Amino acid sequence: MTRKQRYEWILDYFRDKMPEVQTELNFANDFQLLVAVILSAQCTDKRINQVTPELFRRFPDARSMAQADEEDVLEYIKSVSYPNAKADHLVKMARMVAEQYGGEIPHDMDALLSLPGVGRKTANVVQSVAFGKATLAVDTHVYRVSHRLGLVAEKDNTPYKVEQALTKNIPEEDIPRAHHWLLLHGRYVCTSRKPHCERCDLSVVCPSAGRS
Repeated sequence: MTRKQRYEWILDYFRDKMPEVQTELNFANDFQLLVAVILSAQCTDKRINQVTPELFRRFPDARSMAQADEEDVLEYIKSVSYPNAKADHLVKMARMVAEQYGGEIPHDMDALLSLPGVGRKTANVVQSVAFGKATLAVDTHVYRVSHRLGLVAEKDNTPYKVEQALTKNIPEEDIPRAHHWLLLHGRYVCTSRKPHCERCDLSVVCPSAGRS
């Protein structure tokens, strides 16, 4: 099977099985989405969803969080990974959004990347989920699954190279969903330590099936 054929098979599978898919993070507006994604780095969505309800009740938008001190935010996020650094980033990000962008999350990639705590993966998630743009965030799940399924080459050894390879081969209209397809498959089926090949419908076309 060629890589092109594998893409076609896998994309057809996901289109059929998961035609509507979205992030598992809970949020009520674009600012809350960005906060949740920043918090989710090196942490589970389940943990973030336990933390954010109280955080968002206290700081529902950029203007309210911009008035806070780092210690105010830290009080709500102590249980996430790297809480001190994330509290610092969130407050600085909120202030920048409030002061430079009128309290609205910018749509432009360069503007997003200029915000404290926002890297390319986070910016891609926000552009895709909030603004419907054809961007594909590559986290550890997407990176792992893309390699195991043979969607990318061995030389695609950085998240950016994987992102480029995937967006080159996935139709633009599928790109926003493809991030969630691969992420959720990695989170629940093609798990890191022991992939569940015995219950994976993609094993028939997966070059890595049964090897772990």
